[in-house]
Amino acid sequence: MTSLVWFRDDLRIDDNPALAAAADDPDGLIALFVLDEVSEGVRPLGGAARWWLHGSLERLREALAEREIPLVLRRGAVAEVVPEVVAQAGVTRVLWNRRYGGERHHDAALKEHLRAGGVAAHSFPGNVLFEPGTVLNGQGLPYRVYSAFWRACLSRPAPVEPTTVPDRVHAATPQPLGEPLDGWRLRPTAPDWAAGIAARWTPGEAAARERLDEFLDAGAAGYAEGRDFPARATGSELSPHLRWGEISPRTVWHRALDAGADVGVFLSEIGWREFAWHTLFASPDLHLRGLNAQFDAFPWRTDPGAELEAWQRGETGFPLVDAGMRELWQSGFMHNRVRMVTASFLTKNLLIDWRVGEAWFWDTLVDADAASNPFNWQWVAGCGADAAPYFRIFNPVTQQQKFDRDGTYVEQWAPHALLTPEIVDLRTSRVRALAAYDQARGASSEPAVS
Repeated sequence: MTSLVWFRDDLRIDDNPALAAAADDPDGLIALFVLDEVSEGVRPLGGAARWWLHGSLERLREALAEREIPLVLRRGAVAEVVPEVVAQAGVTRVLWNRRYGGERHHDAALKEHLRAGGVAAHSFPGNVLFEPGTVLNGQGLPYRVYSAFWRACLSRPAPVEPTTVPDRVHAATPQPLGEPLDGWRLRPTAPDWAAGIAARWTPGEAAARERLDEFLDAGAAGYAEGRDFPARATGSELSPHLRWGEISPRTVWHRALDAGADVGVFLSEIGWREFAWHTLFASPDLHLRGLNAQFDAFPWRTDPGAELEAWQRGETGFPLVDAGMRELWQSGFMHNRVRMVTASFLTKNLLIDWRVGEAWFWDTLVDADAASNPFNWQWVAGCGADAAPYFRIFNPVTQQQKFDRDGTYVEQWAPHALLTPEIVDLRTSRVRALAAYDQARGASSEPAVS
């Protein structure tokens, strides 16, 4: 029996259920990654994500090579590539870990196709703590309020213990031919806009585990009190590693509890990530449509022009906003508190559609995933699950006074921001935003999501 392990957003060796299941096959396995940018409904990766993927695949290839297993790379529609490799290599079963976004219908169709051809196909729980579709409210519907969702999760049996890779996994022979990673051109050449990203980040499973160890060895010191202060190094910075499945949330969960530190607040943030994935499972078009139907009639500006460009470049004249946007462009990352401030500024002070901002983050964040990115943008805009009320508008001036009073963060990323003219009046734009919300609420014939 020869197994094909199909890697996707689970680029790791440990706690990889599909890989662990292949260890039982006496004829060995084939490890395959498919870069699918052509199938219907598949969202092309942003530039920062492509940079990270290149590095993550390099590290996975090295980890598999230590076990003398090649990583086969192919590009194209999965509905064509996977059956082609199966036929070429005489594969008898295909194993993968589940995805929970809109692409899952491709997985279901492939599973049906393989089984119809006599090839066994099995999928396993993916990069979540609890399977989406299993945590439902009393009416059998997905939760729309985080606190109720997380209580329901915590009332369930604990997430399963992470699996380890048995020493007996080995490669099948012969192996199918793959494509060179460099030929995919996932990383820029000239000009190299990713130099700042490369200086800050190291993709791969080993780096993910090291980052978690450092965070927990310090006892998650100061996380609960300092997580809102962007100049403090209190965050775990695990989000891009989780996004690519270089470490699983199950591993994070159990390692955190075993560390004996005060990790309740930290795990609640893992729970927020979980909430996003469960919401995406119920609403696969999350990046296209707000969950609150009132916002279908919202009068977003149709021609934001220069103000959108000023926001993207970090030239709004509001230091905290500008520092966040420049951190994003230079490093592929932005502190969570500042993400909320910059998103609020775009959607409420500038009245620019949240989908425009979500698309910009999708292209520039190394940790942008199909669930958290649109989910969080909808939360800030006021049209998502458990959303902040629309009238909650983050004032970038008072936010800076609260969370960067001495200007350390602003000085690091936007030292000249105070010399930039402000592109909008905060008081006037706030009044305009509330009027637009009243207009949308009056135009909507459907009730707001509760």
